[in-house]
Amino acid sequence: MKLALVGATGLVGNVMLQVLEEQNFPVSEFFPAASVRSVGKEIYFMGKLHKVCSIEDALMARPAIAIFSAGASTSKEWARKFADQGTYVIDNSSAWRMDTNVPLVVPEVNPHTLNAQQKIIANPNCSTIQMLVALKPLHEKFGIKRLVISTYQSVTGTGVAAVKQMEDERVGLAPQMVYPHAIDLNCFPHGGDFLDNGYTSEEMKLVNETHKILEDDSIRITATVVRIPVKGGHSEAINIEFNKPFEIDDILSIYKKVPGLVIQDNGAENIYPMPRFAHGKDEVFVGRIRRDESAENALNIWVVADNLRKGAATNAVQIAQALLEKNLVSA
Repeated sequence: MKLALVGATGLVGNVMLQVLEEQNFPVSEFFPAASVRSVGKEIYFMGKLHKVCSIEDALMARPAIAIFSAGASTSKEWARKFADQGTYVIDNSSAWRMDTNVPLVVPEVNPHTLNAQQKIIANPNCSTIQMLVALKPLHEKFGIKRLVISTYQSVTGTGVAAVKQMEDERVGLAPQMVYPHAIDLNCFPHGGDFLDNGYTSEEMKLVNETHKILEDDSIRITATVVRIPVKGGHSEAINIEFNKPFEIDDILSIYKKVPGLVIQDNGAENIYPMPRFAHGKDEVFVGRIRRDESAENALNIWVVADNLRKGAATNAVQIAQALLEKNLVSA
């Protein structure tokens, strides 16, 4: 198994290294690749030091799988070149997500979309991944009619520089501004770029990616994305309107059977999902499960996950594992 990791020196790239090791993913030859300024640096992975190579050198190695976490422009330039020589590309950027020919995959939700013909596979947006792990089994049972989503997103979703801005503000240093406003002791309803319809690009990702992954454009969806000063993960308040009636016991019974989902729902003991406890974990945590008494067949849930792990690195590695399980690649 030849594996390339493009963007190996970045924030998500470092987490991908951890997850690959933790999952004991079978790697016989490893090619960490990055931009020219990082070539020659050394990365410790699976008990060995590996020198960072150029993306061109990684391409020439003809890996079975290349995981990309280096931004949309890099993916647009290089992903097709890897795919054309038979490499499966698992891309963590937004470059290919809405391409109709590219599978957009959450392994617990739609692994059936992986196939031998399409070599580029898109990793969804972090907020979409955790949400759909919680929504897919409910949609299968009751049919989702409408979603109202409010996200409370970690600064790690923006990268190392955003984390540094927050930490500098916290200790009273003059920060290099990544966000348009102070982030510490603050929150602001702004993720991505503002679009002509008044929504942001992060909000529309939740709409468009949900439709594509669930293969159901009839679901009505509206979203508000909020950035908050935490590092552990993204949180989401989701209001779901179903086509069919349900009981709370039905929801709990379904959730107990969902792989990778953990119920934390005991208000009497102050037990509910929080990013500080989701940090460093691969699961999706669900709580505050309660009926919306203001609408028919409606439910409220609170969903939290580490955006760098299940929202990015873990999901990408799980896609690679699914390729192995389907015998699309061999170890």
